[in-house]
Amino acid sequence: MITTTIHTIHDRNFRGHIQNGWLDSYHTFSFGDFQDPNRMGFRSLRVINDDRVIPGAGFGMHGHRDMEILTYVLEGEVAHKDTLGTGSVIRPGDVQIMSAGTGIQHSEFNNSDTEPVHLLQIWMLPDRQNITPRYDQRNFPLAEKQGKLRLVASKDGREGSVLIHQDIDLYVSVLSSGERITFEMGSDRFAWIQVARGIVTLNGESLRAGDGVQINSPERLELTTDAIAEILLFDLA
Repeated sequence: MITTTIHTIHDRNFRGHIQNGWLDSYHTFSFGDFQDPNRMGFRSLRVINDDRVIPGAGFGMHGHRDMEILTYVLEGEVAHKDTLGTGSVIRPGDVQIMSAGTGIQHSEFNNSDTEPVHLLQIWMLPDRQNITPRYDQRNFPLAEKQGKLRLVASKDGREGSVLIHQDIDLYVSVLSSGERITFEMGSDRFAWIQVARGIVTLNGESLRAGDGVQINSPERLELTTDAIAEILLFDLA
């Protein structure tokens, strides 16, 4: 972990890690048997798990409550089922949100018998408890994210983003060599950047896939890459 005056880099090499016969998972924040007092979440952001699942395998039916759970697929396909009666396939470009609320059961499996799946599962604390469980899923084409920040989730569902019950704006960007994006944080806001793929430079500092950056006070953020990269930017209350 590297701390500057206004932000903290959470090195990918110090994440939690489990690997069994079907799951290879890295935990940005404390999760399961991985407990690190320096990685207990940030603001309302509680879990970022970087999961790779072998063909045909996955997470059987299990329960959650009082959590906003977002799935973002990087490669492959995820088959989702839940006790709301939802049955869907989540593909790259899709953003899936599930509000567990008063309680929900769901399963997530690799939808392919031949190809692995790579996904991020993100948990956020809701702004209130005991809400009615719900499910939503929307696709955001590459053209809307290429070289720019695309809002994909927000408290008010603006600009076609999925709605989350928390004061978070989640942006996604895909960058090619030479492209540059900037983001001006509000005076009373915080931010987290998760590098999903590739290598990026944030305000002069090099970051790789799996790195996370906790931004503790207002800052002008500038991201570039010399190759291809994909990042998630959380603008947090």
